[in-house]
Amino acid sequence: MGLLDGKVAIITGAGSGQGAAEARMFAREGAALVVVADLSTSQGEQVAAELQGVGRFVALDVCDAGGWRELVDRTVSDSGGVDVLVNNAGIWLSKGVLETSPEEFRHVVEVNQTGVFLGMWAVAPVMRDAGHGSIVNISSNAGLRGGGMPQAYAASKWAVRGMSRSAAWELAPFGVRVNAVCPGFIATPMIEGGDKTLAHLASISRSGRVGTPEEVARLVTFLASDQSSYISGAEVAIDDAYTT
Repeated sequence: MGLLDGKVAIITGAGSGQGAAEARMFAREGAALVVVADLSTSQGEQVAAELQGVGRFVALDVCDAGGWRELVDRTVSDSGGVDVLVNNAGIWLSKGVLETSPEEFRHVVEVNQTGVFLGMWAVAPVMRDAGHGSIVNISSNAGLRGGGMPQAYAASKWAVRGMSRSAAWELAPFGVRVNAVCPGFIATPMIEGGDKTLAHLASISRSGRVGTPEEVARLVTFLASDQSSYISGAEVAIDDAYTT
């Protein structure tokens, strides 16, 4: 028996990094369908092909409300519902308030914050009507602190925490849970500077190493599963005590 036996899941940004690790783990844990949602330029189709016959790649711009509606409608039509949504897609901008242009700020917020809202907006009615569901929104340790964090990125990830709490309260009477995960230094393609940056991040981590996408995926899988049935509105840091 797997933690996600028979469940239908949508994971955004699943063409690489944490999202791809989550998709692979969901398949191993028995999910009936894992929708790998990512940009058409991603490696999402390749990731979906690896998922033991349960993967489906869907090209999605998370900023597109119509694309979200079409994705959810198709998933419900083909599979009967949506049990899990992981809002994982996000972009990074390593600039402070003095360097960030209004256009750059809006773009980061559009992907990292509005994209999460649109995912919940599209999926929540389906979960409400079914009487169950789990939404996991990926925030960041940049959403837990201000000092040393890039302006637009931190702002968007703080917003994800607030949106998750609000949605958790609103949807709890319908059996729908919403939680936020706040990763710290994780070895993903989003890290600029490659091995040199990863080595620096490891040096300032409390245990002297960075985390892996698989470690984040294990946490997300738990929150997606019925094992976490009384957990909603939580914000779980997975950052080696960096924000403690």
